[in-house]
Amino acid sequence: MKRAVAGLLGLAAAAGAPCEAAPGPAPEPAAAAAAPIAPVGPAVRPKIGLVLGGGGARGAAHIGVLEVLEQMRVPVDCVAGTSMGALVAGAWAAGLTPAEMRAQLGKADWGDMFDDNPDYAELNFRGRRLSQRFLPGTETGIKDGSAFAPPGVVSGQKIKLFFNQLVRADTGERELQDLPLPVSLVATDIGTGERVVYRDGSLTLAMRASMSVPGLMAPVTYRGRKLVDGGLVDNVPIREVRERCGAQVVIAVNVGSPPLPPEKVNGLLSVTAQMVALLTEQNVAASLATLGPRDIYIRPDLGDITAGDFGRNTEAAERGHLAAQGVADRLAALSVSPAEFKAWQRSVAVRERDIPRIDQVEIAELNRVNPEVVRRYVEQRDGAPLDTAALNRDLLRAYGDGNYERVDYTVLSVQGRNILRLMPVEKSWGPDYLRGALQLESNLSQGSTYRLRLGYQRTWLNALGGEMLVVGELGSTTGLSGEFYQPLDAAQHFFFNVAGGYRLERSDYFVLDQRVAQYRNSRTQGEISAGINFDLLGQLRLGWRQARVFNSLETGVDILAPLPQKPGGGWVVALDLDSYDRLYFPRRGWSTQASYYSSDRLRYDKINLEARFAWPWESYVFGTRASWSGSPRGQLPVNDAARLGGFLNLTGFATGQLVGDDVAYTHVRAERIIGRAPLGLRGDMRLGFALEAGKVAQPYTQQVRNGWLNSVAVYLGGESPVGPAFLGIGRGSGGSINAYLVIGAP
Repeated sequence: MKRAVAGLLGLAAAAGAPCEAAPGPAPEPAAAAAAPIAPVGPAVRPKIGLVLGGGGARGAAHIGVLEVLEQMRVPVDCVAGTSMGALVAGAWAAGLTPAEMRAQLGKADWGDMFDDNPDYAELNFRGRRLSQRFLPGTETGIKDGSAFAPPGVVSGQKIKLFFNQLVRADTGERELQDLPLPVSLVATDIGTGERVVYRDGSLTLAMRASMSVPGLMAPVTYRGRKLVDGGLVDNVPIREVRERCGAQVVIAVNVGSPPLPPEKVNGLLSVTAQMVALLTEQNVAASLATLGPRDIYIRPDLGDITAGDFGRNTEAAERGHLAAQGVADRLAALSVSPAEFKAWQRSVAVRERDIPRIDQVEIAELNRVNPEVVRRYVEQRDGAPLDTAALNRDLLRAYGDGNYERVDYTVLSVQGRNILRLMPVEKSWGPDYLRGALQLESNLSQGSTYRLRLGYQRTWLNALGGEMLVVGELGSTTGLSGEFYQPLDAAQHFFFNVAGGYRLERSDYFVLDQRVAQYRNSRTQGEISAGINFDLLGQLRLGWRQARVFNSLETGVDILAPLPQKPGGGWVVALDLDSYDRLYFPRRGWSTQASYYSSDRLRYDKINLEARFAWPWESYVFGTRASWSGSPRGQLPVNDAARLGGFLNLTGFATGQLVGDDVAYTHVRAERIIGRAPLGLRGDMRLGFALEAGKVAQPYTQQVRNGWLNSVAVYLGGESPVGPAFLGIGRGSGGSINAYLVIGAP
């Protein structure tokens, strides 16, 4: 599986990045190329073209080759690259030395870059709650009555910002035609299959287009063309350097992954990877057939380094270095004197530009989204030097709103003034979406349950960003709900919300640790509220809630007959703050929830308080949780009572086994990080241990033990394609034991 994914990542591409349209690629050259450049050294020196092929993470080997060329004083008259080769070729032509590239690629967190969204703490509050209920990968656009899937698993938002940083686009857009060293980057028109060569326009866009693995990363749209990875048509673009600068000697570096052995081709993903590999090998073979006796072919021995092994950049660079040294005798024939090499370096040097002082921030025209929603995140001030780190953070925050395919920037000089132009591109498959989630749970005491959730979201119903969300659930919990959310100002600090729904779910009741009854509880509820958003930290709301609940006995003893619940309503105030860095398996941060509900008709009040913390230490993450629920006035109705039991809620007891008023719970846990989720999935694999304690001061059913109860839990957790996954076992007071398997969003 890993090798198959790697094949998709690199046989057709490299390091996926944001989908960006730009000044553009030159179409396929018709015949001969640009006028030959004047040689730097003696007239007898042949023109040299350098070709850097595609191969995903294996392309870091190109850096080692460049190091040897530098050490041996081999000048180059033009360079062409595909996929990861386009990244290295573009960065080199933009002035980065091989040593600087090593450092930059070594520092990059590629696992994080293949996750477009910002940290959970950088999402707005509504976006966080949406991500809690639905899986991002299930988003499907609804437009004009038809369904549209996103064009790629990854849009490349973070990678494009990384490219900007790599080539110093923050000091002004790097244009291919302005670079002293002629550089060509190859992409593929996914509609026609044509080879498209970038010779002018945005360097970072050309790099992005050349690396768009079909299906994995969204294509780059330019002048009606959808451009994807150039490796599909020309993974080692030898012809391009002959046409571009009349190269008489070609140095071609091939880092492509070989096709999988037949026994490894045994699934849909591996079949797709093999298909791409075979297509790529065919065009590579055709390119290599054009090499002549004067040309130099370098194929580094990259062993088991796959196209997705970005964490092995340094190793790949070393292997590229060794491979280039292996042809040192042939490279020596191309070497020039130190003075001539210095002269060549000066001729291709890129002039360093100072960090600009921004005179104005402007936002590109948008169709649906109010520009002020983007501007609310931007901290760059007019007249101040550009703060690139802060800008990247702000653009990721804007992207996290979920309205855009990508959010990029450029720095323009207009009549002596520096304009920071922000370029959000709204989703072409929006503004209405279907979203889904699935949860499966099995435990020893209650068997298995499942929950399937489907939501329909309409966004930007008006200029302030009104939204409608309709959610249906099927399974152990069945229901239908809807809500209308209306911001009251352009920056969306204040809001108004109307929600309502019907929900039918199962509840088990235990007496003396034995399950004696199972009910179906139906709840009809409506709420109207208004509130304030505290930037990214959370929100405070005040409203009125009306509810009606019925209990229907399915099996067992009717213990709730003497405890009917009357319909009623009351005021509710709720505070929800969250600074966790991740939704699942956070490494650091805290969250707190507090709510107060008061019903004069039902003659009771209810308080809920909860606080959570997480902090890292080396390869461990420590966490705590403490909660309390009770009634300062009256007694909580059974359907509004607090419950204990379930995974990390007194794990040794059955889910919801302990029910009552005045309920307290706390735990401390330690989790050792034992691995990391595969590329493109965020999160750690963890082995955890938890000590728990809980107390039901006013139990509604008879318990074997009163007072404080304890439990200990051991579990294995990680992030799966359908959400978090846990496998755990707990032992509670009195020897009660329960084991859990939980997969999916709660």
